[in-house]
Amino acid sequence: MPLKGQIDFSDFKLYMSDTGMLTMHSAFPYQMIINSIEVDNGFLGGLAENFVAQDFANKRIPLYYWKSGESAEVDFVVQSGIDIIPIEVKKGRHNRAISLSNFVKRYNCPYSIKISQKNFGFENNIRAVPFYALFCLRFD
Repeated sequence: MPLKGQIDFSDFKLYMSDTGMLTMHSAFPYQMIINSIEVDNGFLGGLAENFVAQDFANKRIPLYYWKSGESAEVDFVVQSGIDIIPIEVKKGRHNRAISLSNFVKRYNCPYSIKISQKNFGFENNIRAVPFYALFCLRFD
């Protein structure tokens, strides 16, 4: 704490400022994006993460993430007052967030957030937020 003091400039992620342009330039078939069938494709996960990054950047929420060695990673970490909130983005309906659980245990977070296609929910201190309601997230 604060998150800004924990930045490791040797390890970073890049996001495109417009998810629509990312989709267009990738030449990824639109049918695979809008198809409800679970598809094992890494690009869809990156696309979902970019969508969240674009929303956060528009809200002026700093884009931080956490990585522990080579195995664990939390997509976004947000500071809300004195609390640190880890956020995991999952592209499909069937998703587990092992890294999220590890982060919460390690840093004693009050709760965490999982953004996915699932509907709203709250279980095991994980707030589920669907992609369509991402605009509702605020960290004041």
